[in-house]
This record gives sequence, C-alpha cells and structure tokens, in this order.
Amino acid sequence: MLKKVLRRTFGAYNITVERCYVKKLLLTAVAASLIISAVPLAACSKKKTEPRSNYDLSVSYNAEDGTLAGEESFTFYNSCQNELTELKFNLYGNAFREGAKYKPVSESFKTRAYYAGESYGGLTISSVENCANWSVGGEDENILTVELNSPVYPGESVQVDIDYVLTAAKINHRTGITQNAVNLGNFYPVLCAYTEGGFAECPYYTCGDPFYSTCANYTVTLDMPEGYTAASSGEVKDSQTSGGRQKVTYSLENARDFAMVLSDKFTVKTESCNGVEIKYYCVDESNAGEGLKAAKESLEYFSQTFGGYAYPTYSVVETGFCYGGMEYPALSMIAEGQKTPDAVYTTVHETAHQWWYAMVGNDQINCGWQDEGLAEYSTLLFFENNPDYGYTRAAIVDSATRAYRAFFSVYNQLNGKVDTTMNRCLKDFSGEFEYTNIAYNKPLIMFDILRKSVGDEKFTGCLRDYFNAYCFKNAPAEGLIASFTACGKDLEGIFNSFIEGKILI
Repeated sequence: MLKKVLRRTFGAYNITVERCYVKKLLLTAVAASLIISAVPLAACSKKKTEPRSNYDLSVSYNAEDGTLAGEESFTFYNSCQNELTELKFNLYGNAFREGAKYKPVSESFKTRAYYAGESYGGLTISSVENCANWSVGGEDENILTVELNSPVYPGESVQVDIDYVLTAAKINHRTGITQNAVNLGNFYPVLCAYTEGGFAECPYYTCGDPFYSTCANYTVTLDMPEGYTAASSGEVKDSQTSGGRQKVTYSLENARDFAMVLSDKFTVKTESCNGVEIKYYCVDESNAGEGLKAAKESLEYFSQTFGGYAYPTYSVVETGFCYGGMEYPALSMIAEGQKTPDAVYTTVHETAHQWWYAMVGNDQINCGWQDEGLAEYSTLLFFENNPDYGYTRAAIVDSATRAYRAFFSVYNQLNGKVDTTMNRCLKDFSGEFEYTNIAYNKPLIMFDILRKSVGDEKFTGCLRDYFNAYCFKNAPAEGLIASFTACGKDLEGIFNSFIEGKILI
C-alpha cells in the first residue's frame, strides 16, 4: 500500500526538499526539515483447487445516511490441525466510532483526513445465526466472537450468518465517505488469521496496515443507487437495474480481502494485459493516462519477474485518501490530487503489493517491513527496468539511505538511543516517521545489499521461489530468509543484522 512521505530527489527531478515514497505517509513539515527469466502467468493456478473458507456477502448502500446494510454468510473451512469451538472476526469498521481507543489516524493526519470536521461511524452487529452464542469485545470493541454449536474438526466446515450495519464516517480513509467517493475497505466482519497462538486479533493501530488475514473465496452482491459506478476487487458476474437501484454480483477467489469504491462521478479508462482487465477510475483525468500505463506496465513486469498475477481484473482508483495509497487484492486506492509523478510512483508501489501482500501474505502487525520492503524494492526494480519514468536505482537507494541516516541521527540526539529492530508490533512505533524508516527505507537498503551479494539473476530467482512457496499463504519472515539462503550463499547473517538492529548504515 503505497505511501508517500517526502519526495526523494530522483534524477530528472531537481527538488530541494526530499520526498521519499513510502506507504501512505506524508511527513509533516517539521519532519521534512529534518530529512535533507519469465515465469508462467498462471503460476498460482494449481493452488486454486485447495479448499477455502467462503464469504457470501450481500450489501446495500444507502447514500442518504451513509450506511451499508450487510448480510454475511460465512462458511469456515478448518485447515488447521486443531478442533475449534469458536471463530473470531475483526470488526475494522469500529475503529471509526466515537470513543475508540485506537484512532484511525494520528494527530498529524487529522486535518487531511477529516475534510469536514471530525466525523464518526462504526460497525454494529445485528444478529448472528447458526451458533451457540456471540459477543463483541476485544481490546477496542474490535472482535466478534462466535461460539459454535459444536466443535469443527480439521477438514470440516461450518457456516455462520451475520447481519450487520456499517455507518461510514466522513473521512478520507480506507473506510469512509470522501468528497467524491465512498471507500469500502474492510467493510465486513473479517475472520482473524489462525496462528499457533490462536486467532490473531488486530487492533486498528495508526501506523502501518493493521491487518492479518487468510485467503478465502468471495461472492459479493452490491445494491447501490442507479448512476453510481463501483470499482471492486472482484469480477462482475451479474448486473441488474430496477426501481432506481442497481444490483451487481462479483466473484473473487483466493483473496485475503475484498474492497470496493463507489462514486457517481467516476470516469473509467480500461486496458488489457495478458488477459487481465485493468481499469483506472478517477474524477479528475489529469493522471489517468500515465496512471493506467504504469499499472499495465508494472503488472506485466511483476508477472514476468516474480510469477503470474492471479486475478482476472485489477482496479486502480483515485479517491479521497489521507495517505498516498492503499492496496487490496485486485484493487488499489490512490490518493486523488497527487501530481502525475507521485500518482505514478504510488500506482507502481501499490501494484507491487498484489504480489507482496495480496498473493503472498504476512503478519503485517508484527512484520510490516516484510511486505512493505519488498513492495518498495520491487518498485525500484520496475523503474530501473523502465528508465523512461526518470527514476534510477542509485537515486532511490541513495535517497532511502540519506533519509534513514537522518532519522537515526535525530532519534539518537533526542533519545540518546535508537531502536532499529524491524520485527516490531505496530503499536511500538512512536509514529509515522519512525515506521517509514524501519518498514520502508531500511529493508530497501537491505534488499539492495542482498542483491549485490548474489547478483541480479539469483536475486530475482530467490523472489520467484518465495512467491511460489507462499502464494495464497501467509509467509513468516523465516520463510523469506530461507528462500534466499537456499541459493547457496550465507545470507542469513545479512538478514539478522538488519532485522535485529545490529547493522550500522
């Protein structure tokens, strides 16, 4: 999910204030002053036959009051080794309610996010059927716990039906009503990923992407006012219009999320790449041509370099967003109002996340660097191999290095020490400035050193091996390391020195 902090000085751009492109972050003015061989396109298809849990969602959007009434029929397939007596779901929409313990944005981004003053929403569970009992709790009213009628054993399935209402706040964020669109990321109860420690609950931390989920299959039926256009993670299977409303049904397989963006103002431009339909949605068309081109060319490059893109469609949506961008499977949100070079960089970074997050997942709560660092370095690889965009490998690495050193110097002077470990819970970061440098800049530097150690061919080969080993799965950091150490070089020491904060950059 891209993110832009301060603009880096890249070859063709002679800019006195550096801006580094990172996730969805735009550093404040104070911070700014401180930072002077092809593989088959169907590489994952063999895994599509594996049993999956299934979300059957039917949602209806009311434009008058900004609510989304939802019915979720969830069929859980127990792929773990334990019998389970309960299921837990993340209620991400509750982060936007008044009085939430964890705010959806930090103080630095409140003005950018709340364009009409502070606004509140929330996700209310109306009922849960086919269960013994249910309750809403967790650290911040963010978890729906469903007690099952009987245990579900490995290899078995169970279905629960959840009725809910999402009230969207007026906010430029993942979930909310913006000036021109309605962002519906994380708009439904999402099953918590199951780990050795049980279900992983995900509080809505401000830094990074507080999400950790497993792949499932989706059927989503959206009822919305006639005249609206919906960008979606899924492929359209049916569409009907009646009585001033339209009903569209989407399908998506092997996805860890499903997202939509609705608007009655969108212009849509379309391209095709190796059978994938690519759509660019926007209100202001100034970035559309270059943005669509970047989406197509990066999708093709990443497919050839890492492994085939797994979904039939890819949507890039310019919308109100307080950070640079945000990724979902088969859909990327790009903050509207960016200048074309920024929008293009964001688009490429978010497209890289289709590999490192959507297809190959990881624990973003505790290892945010894993997908962000790979997405950022993949962005570097794309621009290096497409020099017409004006970015070079040397300039990107140099900018990240200088930004990281500035961060280290500032924190060392302020605190007398600097925590540079990379495996950290999102809640342990002091803010966006620290997170940006640890999750984006530092791993970018690390991957460049790894590449120099093994050479270009082996480096991309290691990434292909990693992709093939963990496509549609969640990869531990050890899995990424193993994909590199298998090439015959002793690279574990490089990884450990960076992750454990022992290296001096």
